[in-house]
Amino acid sequence: MAERLFSKILVPVDFSPCSEEAFRIALSFAKLFQAEVLLLHVVDTKSLHALNRLGLALPSDAAMQKKRLHHHARLNARQLLAWEEAKGVSIRRLLADGCPFEEIARTARVEGVDLVVMGSYGGALGGVDKIFFGSTAEKVVRTAGCPVLTVPLPSKRSRARVNKTI
Repeated sequence: MAERLFSKILVPVDFSPCSEEAFRIALSFAKLFQAEVLLLHVVDTKSLHALNRLGLALPSDAAMQKKRLHHHARLNARQLLAWEEAKGVSIRRLLADGCPFEEIARTARVEGVDLVVMGSYGGALGGVDKIFFGSTAEKVVRTAGCPVLTVPLPSKRSRARVNKTI
C-alpha cells in the first residue's frame, strides 16, 4: 500500500466532461491513498446577478433560480456518486454559492485539503473575462494553498485505452 500522502482530496465539478474526468482521476488517487473525497459544486451567483442586471432574468426570481440550480447540482452529484468507480470511496458532497475560484480556494483552506483535482477547463464558454483574468483552474492554482492537479479532457485514443483496461 502507498504511503498516505493525501488524506483529503477536493474535486470541484461543474458537471462538464472535463470535470467528470477530474472526478475519475480523484477517485483513483483516493483509492490509492485511502483518502476522503470532497465533491464540490459552486453555484456561480455572479453570473446569476449579471443575468438579473441585464434583464434576462427577473430579480424576483433569484431565490427560485438558485433553488433550481441547487436541485440540479444535487441530481448531477448523485449521478457521479453512482459510478462504479465511486464504490468504496469516502465521498462528501459540498454545495457553495459565490465566485467559483474563490469558493474552491476557501473550501481547500477551511477543510484542510491536501490536493485539489479539477478539470483544466469547464463547461462555460470563455470570453473577455477569461482573456483578461484567466480560467478558474488558473486562479485556483494561484490561490488554493495546496497542490492542484489540473486534468484535461482525455483524447478519444486515451479513453479507448482506459476502457480496454477496465
